[in-house]
Amino acid sequence: MKGILKKALIFLGVLGPSVITTMAGNDGAGVITYSMAGAQFGYAILITLPFLTFLYAITQEMGSRVAIVSGKGLGDIIRERFGIRIATFVFVLIIVANFGTLLTDFAALKLAGTMLNIPAIPLIAVTILFCFLLVTFSNYEKSQKVFLAGIILYLAYVFSAIKSSPDWGSTVTHLLIPDGSIFSKGFLIASMAVLGTTITPWGQFFVQSYMKDKNVSTDRLGYAKLEAFLGAFLSNFFTYFMMVATAATLFLHKIPLTSGEQAALAIKPFVGDLASTFFAIGLISAAIIGIVIISLTSAYAFSEFFGFSGSLDDPYNKGKTFYTIFLLSMIFPALLVATPFFPLFAIVLYTQSLNGILLPIFFFFLLKIVNDKNLMGKYVNGRAYNFVAITSTILIVIAALVTIVYGILPNL
Repeated sequence: MKGILKKALIFLGVLGPSVITTMAGNDGAGVITYSMAGAQFGYAILITLPFLTFLYAITQEMGSRVAIVSGKGLGDIIRERFGIRIATFVFVLIIVANFGTLLTDFAALKLAGTMLNIPAIPLIAVTILFCFLLVTFSNYEKSQKVFLAGIILYLAYVFSAIKSSPDWGSTVTHLLIPDGSIFSKGFLIASMAVLGTTITPWGQFFVQSYMKDKNVSTDRLGYAKLEAFLGAFLSNFFTYFMMVATAATLFLHKIPLTSGEQAALAIKPFVGDLASTFFAIGLISAAIIGIVIISLTSAYAFSEFFGFSGSLDDPYNKGKTFYTIFLLSMIFPALLVATPFFPLFAIVLYTQSLNGILLPIFFFFLLKIVNDKNLMGKYVNGRAYNFVAITSTILIVIAALVTIVYGILPNL
């Protein structure tokens, strides 16, 4: 009994980076993307979740392992191993990807405000102030507790899904057995968006930087692996309920999602005012978590790629550049979203599909690094890990190329 208790306490000590990163994948951009996919394809979209959960787990584990063994962030290693030109190229890609996702997170925050009759501009301004104060004036441990506590609000989506009265048997069947819609152009594009909002470029950077800040020792690698798999499961557990909530309501009644305001009103007749309110509260929580984590990723990436000090345990005077990049990462997309003409649903699938298309580039660097014996020693990938990761990357590249072709030639 004492042995089990000891292991549980060690695991709780390691718990944090992977769970926070994977759950942050269910940010505002994620909630909107999953809701759109459920509304457009119903339960059929659920077939993507088993594959995504497994791939999510192994990519997060690899990132955690690199951070624990090397004691460095992904940006640091890319700069040291591949040179400043490649580092600058990768940095630009991550900033572009982050900006697109932050646009969607602030748009999701605006949408949630619409659902709760809260004015958009004050809500966005208060959110930026809260996020800046949280990150700037709290250390790693305090911020981690806030992030983990925020995860509780994802239970709102479980409640919303239950209130939508879905066919639970059909949802389980569609998790395991595909139907004919998977061969359509729209399904492929939606699947790329789901992939891009689940396994994100920023997620690969954040988990490594955040794990580096946690200073976990190599004798805790087994616990870090368990945390990565737990985080992937929890993330897609809640994704399942998000998809079910809109599949059982909007898809079933053939109500398309074309605007934020329309989406805010569409779900109410089917789940009731209370469930709709819970959905909006969950969306606010998801958007705020995403805004903090993704903006932190941009700050981590800038600091690592260009050699600045960047840690949540650094005081403001020491990490002024880090905290300034964090603040600017929030302000620019917020200003764009605050305009009354920002087209939420016109950009969601494109920004999240872009994440999916960029993933193979980041996987390439991650796989090169995790298989570098000079850096990783005995902790390099095994054959099975490499087979799964490389095969998955090839499949994603093929899907990304087809998505690009469809985007260029929409009538194909």
